[in-house]
Amino acid sequence: MSIAQIIGWSLLALVVLFKLVSCIRALFFKPKKRKIPVYPDEEIDAERAAKNLSQAIAIPTVSYPEHERVDWVQFERFHAFLQQSYPLVHQHCTREVVPPASLLYHWPGKNSSLEPMALLAHMDVVPVETGTEADWTHPPFSGHNDGEFIWGRGSVDMKNHLVCIFEAAETLLAEGYIPERDIYICLGDDEEVVAGGNSGASKIRETLIARGVTKLSSTLDEGGAVLPIPNVPGVFPESTLAGVGVSEKGFADIEIAVTSRGGHSSAPPNHTAVGAIAEVVRDLERNQFKSKLLPHMVDIIDQASRRMPVYLRAVMVNHKLMKPLLLAVMKKIPQAACMIRTCTAVTMAQGSPASNVLPQRASIVANFRMMPGTTTDDVIKHIRRVVRNKNIEIKVLRDIEASPFSSTDHPAYQALHNLILHASPDAMIVPYLVMGGTDTVFYEPICNNCYRFSPFFMPLELLMRTHATNECLALHTLGDGVKFFKRYIRAAADAQ
Repeated sequence: MSIAQIIGWSLLALVVLFKLVSCIRALFFKPKKRKIPVYPDEEIDAERAAKNLSQAIAIPTVSYPEHERVDWVQFERFHAFLQQSYPLVHQHCTREVVPPASLLYHWPGKNSSLEPMALLAHMDVVPVETGTEADWTHPPFSGHNDGEFIWGRGSVDMKNHLVCIFEAAETLLAEGYIPERDIYICLGDDEEVVAGGNSGASKIRETLIARGVTKLSSTLDEGGAVLPIPNVPGVFPESTLAGVGVSEKGFADIEIAVTSRGGHSSAPPNHTAVGAIAEVVRDLERNQFKSKLLPHMVDIIDQASRRMPVYLRAVMVNHKLMKPLLLAVMKKIPQAACMIRTCTAVTMAQGSPASNVLPQRASIVANFRMMPGTTTDDVIKHIRRVVRNKNIEIKVLRDIEASPFSSTDHPAYQALHNLILHASPDAMIVPYLVMGGTDTVFYEPICNNCYRFSPFFMPLELLMRTHATNECLALHTLGDGVKFFKRYIRAAADAQ
């Protein structure tokens, strides 16, 4: 037998062995057995929670980047609504207005030596696009309750979350509960406009520091939810996915401009400034950031593959070897690509002010969503590297760096995990990277354990209405949300 034949037969044997091992591994690569936590039922006032959420939605606390456009009277109305609706919270907790309209509540615990925890929410909502009001099934600020859904702006983002926090606190106080550690409830007034270093959340953080709170044990804010996964015959069974945000992408709005000689359009050059800026767009879109699988994605792939049929598990069990193929497939799907790389989105463009005037300056604004480990400086270097026109002007309009990953071993995360498992025993519970932005980032200087989760079962069709027409919340999820926060407050506040 020749050397070539020996090598050939050896390679064939290795391939057969690899496939055999993969099949054997796949037989045992099944969902891990989990002990489902059992909690006693909770007393709640579901009717009051629904009534209060409707009232909260009916107060149009709309935020705008320009403070002069904000109707601050509506925020004062919202403050008064909270005082009237939750008397025990306002009797047992101190309340402080952080100008212009954020709120900071302090719920004293038994042991002041323990690091306090914080529950985060925001009072503001996005505007309803002018001209779309009639497209709503019920008026966007009606808070209409039809017995199945509560309708209106903020029903999902995020007055539902806020109301459930206060309902839980009010009920716990009525039951005589006193937490072991101090609890802060922090309500921002401008989360939706990403006000950066001057945001309501950053002002609350500075107020906490001024009051001597320089370290928080944990924070919990909006973020993931419980999402249904439909049955895909032969590929994946019906299931649910619960994502607990342990980090979030950063963002940078960057203006890129080119200049050129102006003049009249009757005598144009071969290439105008608009043409030059179009080439910049082409270079940015053709040269995306490198993709990578962070630990949170590996965890999602691991849990999902365990639920697949054997023939798919035999492939997915070797996902480390299959990483190049997985990345190649995910890059083709926008909703998946954003999970594995820093994203580039050219969103705005500007050129000449008139159709017969050659632009002397043309510009674009690109929004970059940075993965953890990628900074704004890295983005600027990337732009300089991939754009062939070296005479571009680059200006950072606003930016927030990506978050570090919070621990999944912290008692607050374990409480979230157990509560989700109790409510949805079949759920895949995964720590994940939040694609959008939350107020949480402004608390990271004083907290290492920041989590983002809203305890609501959210079909994709309803989730897609966030910030859109016909935003609404399934009524039955509201009571579950109050129970969740009652249990979470006790678990996180009393953990040693």
